Amino acid sequence: MNADERRFAVLQAIVADYVSTHEPVGSRAIVERHNLGVSSATVRNDMAVLEEDGLIAQPHTSAGRVPTDKGYRAFVDRLTQVKPLSGAERRAVQAFLEGAVDLDDVLRRSVRLLAQLTRQVAVVQYPTLTRSTVRHLEVVSLTPARLMLVLITDSGRVDQRVVDLGEVLSDDDVATLRALINGALGGRPLAAASAAVAELPEKVPSELRDVATTLSTVLIETLVEHPEERLVLGGTANLTRNVADFPGSLRQVLEALEEQVVVLKLLAAAQDPGLVTVRIGEENEVEEMRATSVVSIGYGAGTVLGGMGVVGPTRMDYPGTIAAVHAVARYVGEILAGR
Repeated sequence: MNADERRFAVLQAIVADYVSTHEPVGSRAIVERHNLGVSSATVRNDMAVLEEDGLIAQPHTSAGRVPTDKGYRAFVDRLTQVKPLSGAERRAVQAFLEGAVDLDDVLRRSVRLLAQLTRQVAVVQYPTLTRSTVRHLEVVSLTPARLMLVLITDSGRVDQRVVDLGEVLSDDDVATLRALINGALGGRPLAAASAAVAELPEKVPSELRDVATTLSTVLIETLVEHPEERLVLGGTANLTRNVADFPGSLRQVLEALEEQVVVLKLLAAAQDPGLVTVRIGEENEVEEMRATSVVSIGYGAGTVLGGMGVVGPTRMDYPGTIAAVHAVARYVGEILAGR
């Protein structure tokens, strides 16, 4: 191997040992544990170059070195392939997720699974309404003057609204409205659906126009106004196992994780199903999260419905975490597509 390859092998060895032991790594340990076929003096020279390049650093007076954010980045960028989960792990993931009864359950289970597989904090974003298509709108008569609208999207998301009409409707009127609304909405992306709903009052029999106007106003609010995107978070206690990784900043990280907006920002990069994004330390735009790394991905079959990922210290098992995030996202996408 040439000098560059050998230096990268030394960096890999330092990352691997530091992640598993949390102790700075010295040249002798590298020679003993990793079969690089070179002397301790050569490894020391390579470490001097890596340090000069800002890929490793010497904490206080210890003889060993630890990877920097830049070093982890170089390591992650050269992970040529995601090491797949074992057959047994894959079967366990599939069986656990397939036992879910509905969307909420799928997302809760995927968070639990990710937190267990990676021993980090796992986060999953609910399917965003903007990227969804209307599957069906159910109109249920609660009383003759009160209806419930239940909007079901292709991602399995369900939104409901109760509407007081101020006038009495017969069952036939409700059936007419149901048919007209579904004709306008069914199979359309939400943005197009809200435009179709706005035209509804002109398309109904004149005696139903007032009711249709009320319903279309409520529906447009449901379709267009995006309530705070919902998130499922799990495994926060895992961070406290690695207190030493967050000198003085663990509390900041835990507080930041409680903020929906912060976590949504962490997942914002996850736009592509199948493509894992890794943000390391200083690369996180959220200041409180600069002691962490975020491994995220978009989930969904074909279209991205939302993001999911893992938050942990920069000293994490990147190959294992990337594999787990990749696998869980793939199964969640398949399960939601099959529903």
